[in-house]
This record gives sequence, C-alpha cells and structure tokens, in this order.
Amino acid sequence: MTEPIRCAWAANDPLMTAYHDAEWGVPVRDSRRLWEMLVLEGFQAGLSWRTILYRREGFRAAFAGFDPEAVARFGEADVMRLMADERIIRARAKIEATIAGARLYCAMRAAGDDFAGWAWGFVGGKPLQGDGRHVPASTPLSTELSKALRARGFKFVGPVIVYAWMQAVGMVNDHAHDCFCRAAVAQAGAKGSSAS
Repeated sequence: MTEPIRCAWAANDPLMTAYHDAEWGVPVRDSRRLWEMLVLEGFQAGLSWRTILYRREGFRAAFAGFDPEAVARFGEADVMRLMADERIIRARAKIEATIAGARLYCAMRAAGDDFAGWAWGFVGGKPLQGDGRHVPASTPLSTELSKALRARGFKFVGPVIVYAWMQAVGMVNDHAHDCFCRAAVAQAGAKGSSAS
C-alpha cells in the first residue's frame, strides 16, 4: 500500500506523522485545549515542534493537565519544581508566563469572556483556508491577534508563535495543496467540528 502524500514536515517521524494526521489543523473549539496549545507554542519559541511534541505528556503532567485553575494557583515552590523537571523545557520566563497566562485565562472566564469564542472571533468563527503552496511565518491577522493577547497580558505570543498556534488549532488550514489531510480539515472547519 502506498503511503499517502502529507505535509513534508510530518514525514519520517512516527509521532510527528501521527500528530499531523490526527490533530494539526483540525479546528479546536475547547477553550482549555486552545490555551494548552498556546502555552506549548510559546515553549516552542527557539526550538522545534518535534522537541515539544516529544515532551507533551511531560508538560501535561507538570502543569496539572493544563487545568488553568490549578496552574493559576502555582507559586514560587511550583516554579522551582518545574525548573527541576526534566520532562519539560526548563525556561523560567516561559514557566512564569504559563502561570501568569493561567491567571489571565481565569480572569477572562470570570469576566464572562470565553477564550475560544474570543480567539475564534478573529477569524470570524470559521477557519481561513491557506493556498496550500505558500505558508507564511506570520500574517497581518496573526499580528493583530498577537497584539490583542499581549494587551491582555499574555507573554510568548509574538506574531510567529500566534500564527503557528492558529495553524495547529485549525484557525488556518495550511496543509499542503497535495496533502491528504487538506480536504478533510477544510470539511471539518466547514462543519464546525472540534478536536478535544
């Protein structure tokens, strides 16, 4: 049986291939999951997604399953614990940004703002369809969303990080034009599907 054509970055690594085939670009409408992915994209800064993906379960364990309420209660002892945790990327600024981000997420929710609804509002509630041939590092829209996140106090949310996040959570379908996932992801976006 012939292997299907997929985005080049997902070839030759079983975990990357599985992530690409099942998750990347599938619209995520769950607020907590969106925040988790934003955190992981922030940790990726300066690294490869492969590095983060191979540590994702470690991140989930270290950050209480990315439960924002639990992470918002983390204090200095937790920072020190995380700085010693070899399962994650031990960057103090990123760890502190995650804790602060959890507090911001909780504050948004307490104010009646749904993180998913707010974020998806930037794309009009439906995934944008890239051309499948040219994938930018950032766009004017990712710059706008980056500024809005920073205005709320989030960190490690520059335009390039935000665009990678938008791709990962399906706000943008940037699967290659000949990738077997492209049509399925476009269809999932049209139906308003979500990944959990």
